[in-house]
Amino acid sequence: MAEEQVPQMRRRNIPSSGEPLPVVGLGTYQVFDVPGSAASLEALEPVLRSLVDHGGSLVDSSPMYGNAETITGDLVTRTGLRQRLFLATKVWTSGREAGMRQIRESFERMRTPQLDLLQVHNLLDWRTHLKTMQALREEGKVRYLGITHYHAGAYGEIERVLQASSWDFVQLNYSLAEREAQERVLPLAERLGVAVIVNRPFAQGSLFARTRGKPLPGWARDIDCETWAQFFLKWIVSHPAVTSVIPATNNLRHMQDNARAGAGRMPDAAQREEMARHFDAL
Repeated sequence: MAEEQVPQMRRRNIPSSGEPLPVVGLGTYQVFDVPGSAASLEALEPVLRSLVDHGGSLVDSSPMYGNAETITGDLVTRTGLRQRLFLATKVWTSGREAGMRQIRESFERMRTPQLDLLQVHNLLDWRTHLKTMQALREEGKVRYLGITHYHAGAYGEIERVLQASSWDFVQLNYSLAEREAQERVLPLAERLGVAVIVNRPFAQGSLFARTRGKPLPGWARDIDCETWAQFFLKWIVSHPAVTSVIPATNNLRHMQDNARAGAGRMPDAAQREEMARHFDAL
């Protein structure tokens, strides 16, 4: 019996380099904050392998996420997949020395000599950390630099920080339930040539609560959409400014579902508007 053909996801170029990045990645908030036991790693390994099997590569973590960096590092070592992954983490503290110490610990926990992306978590003391991050990039220990936040209340500051220095990435929240980013921040990132990673794509699960028990519209098949998760993710990654989205999961079936959102036909601008209208009417 022939193996099922796994649809390979699309890629978007990182504006600052032209390097292609798969449009669906993997977030580790809460879901990777588990004990470093053999049982935990055995349960999570298929999730990471599924991401790669579908053509994905981005795995995003943070020192804020408890044991997630360590679990990520253990999984990467266990699977031997480092060369096929795009590893991202963050610095989340104040002060130069504290920042340098935390970054060193992240390298150790993630068990890698080089990070693909280092971000300032929630913009905390970003001016101080930027100097450290730039030095690490010059040394070849970090490839890309970025900033993050998770709430629309920070968008004004995000705009100021994006224009105050040269960044490769910005990470922020964006979903059918939280659309504020498309008003100013996404157009600004596109204009400045900054890659966008989207967090909170399901608005902490509220999108599923709203659609539970309701069928997809028949026209969803026109964009190769089979589930509500794919509907939500395709709406996000089809925005021209979005580079990748990072739904967090420790569930293999959910990982497979999420990854398939990155493949097949994508909605155009008119279809995105129709998707938003349909969601609003639910």
